[in-house]
Amino acid sequence: MLARIQSALLQGINAIGCEVEVDHDGVGTDKSLIVGLPDAAVRESLERVKAAISNGGYSYPKGSTLINLAPADLRKEGPVYDLPIAVGLLIAQGLIPEGGGSGLDHRRFLFAGELALDGRLRPIKGAIALATLAAEKGLDGVVLPAENGIEAAVAANLPGRRELEIYGMRTLSEVVGLLTGHLSPEPLPPTDVAGLISNAPAPIDFAEVKGQEAVKRAITVAAAGGHNLLMLGPAGTGKTMMARALPGILPPLTPTEAITITRIYSAAGRLPPGQGLISERPVRTPHHTASSASIVGGGAVPRPGEISLAHHGVLFLDELPEFSRNVLETMRQPIEDREVTITRVQGSVKFPTDFMLVAAMNPTPRGDVSAGEVGRREMERYVGRISGPMLERIDIHCEAPKVPWDELSTAPRGTNTAAMRERVLRARERQRARQGEGVINSNLSGTQLDELAPMHDSARMLLGEAIRSLNLSARAYDKIRRVSRSIADLDGKDEIAPEHVAEAVGYRLLDRRL
Repeated sequence: MLARIQSALLQGINAIGCEVEVDHDGVGTDKSLIVGLPDAAVRESLERVKAAISNGGYSYPKGSTLINLAPADLRKEGPVYDLPIAVGLLIAQGLIPEGGGSGLDHRRFLFAGELALDGRLRPIKGAIALATLAAEKGLDGVVLPAENGIEAAVAANLPGRRELEIYGMRTLSEVVGLLTGHLSPEPLPPTDVAGLISNAPAPIDFAEVKGQEAVKRAITVAAAGGHNLLMLGPAGTGKTMMARALPGILPPLTPTEAITITRIYSAAGRLPPGQGLISERPVRTPHHTASSASIVGGGAVPRPGEISLAHHGVLFLDELPEFSRNVLETMRQPIEDREVTITRVQGSVKFPTDFMLVAAMNPTPRGDVSAGEVGRREMERYVGRISGPMLERIDIHCEAPKVPWDELSTAPRGTNTAAMRERVLRARERQRARQGEGVINSNLSGTQLDELAPMHDSARMLLGEAIRSLNLSARAYDKIRRVSRSIADLDGKDEIAPEHVAEAVGYRLLDRRL
């Protein structure tokens, strides 16, 4: 008897349909075989499935059984096929009625899950992508482990897609009861994505950072236009704290952004247990010893790296010159293109990388800088570990000086997160009205800048003088125009004035120093 079960395989953060065909003839020697480019984990599925079926009180079929995973030209990996294989074997024996009978019609559902030897279902990666695929294919729903139910329910009622029935099951026996009609559980309700986003907890308040008002201004400009930022200053000046507080002044995630981030974390196996949705902008802080594969993504089966896990959020690189030069150079293209392509023999996978890069560094390896020419040369050598093209991709360079004792001990609390967020949201609203939904100043091309960033004649002259005196590249020229556009938006101005250009040029700190 032949049984067909719908499942899926992950390719990057997307799911592709996979049909599990189970052909059991009941004659000949007891032999089971899996074909269709399975990896070791998939080939081992048979042993897990045998034990789970037996320990669940069912009999494993006698005779010859062939299991095909189609399409056969794509490699299958992981334990996700345990559940569909088990269901197919039980249908082939007649223990589950073909077409559903009084239970669910298995032909209208997508199945995925890892089986423990006692029949329990263990969680899998990519559940939200699987649910999205089921909606795209016009299926009725998804049957998967209970731990993945909340995550899959995020995609249960996406705009423009049919509403799905999500069943989170704990054991193989529960799945059999669902398909035979002996159990009638209610499907999980769709997740209130907008509600979860609005209830996201607040991060660190900028008011906790005393002094550094100039840095807070630079951070406000960076957040207003989504610009990359580098903070330069001695140890202990609050650079790390301000980087962690930055997401608090960014606009809340949209439901589409939150779902995209969740798909990335789910595909990477990084979704926190019991959490079905990433409702806050992520902040990733990799250590400077991290490899290129962990930062950019990679592996034999490509997995998203830190720059993808920071999508729609912040990637914070502390002590930037301590990162391997090779690691920093591999980040240049994803920063510019806002996506990274990982190529392997089996094919290419794209991961999104639309993040704000926030970096911090001490002026020297010691953490401070000596006075005079000796100190300048020492700083030049240290900053020289970062290539010029990499520095050019950072829009704003600002200095975070040491805060005097008197200011630390007696100064009142400075600018807080609420005030900074209000200014950023007003600037973003101006951008939305001018440029359309989702297009922020840091994404504007040179042609768009010519149209959307008109300059006063005196501002254009000032910019030309700065480009010539600092010997800046065409890329830096566009960076300054983008930052000037964001400063003008913060001031509520349509035309870029000389003071906006002057502030933007002032943020090319390393261009002026080195």
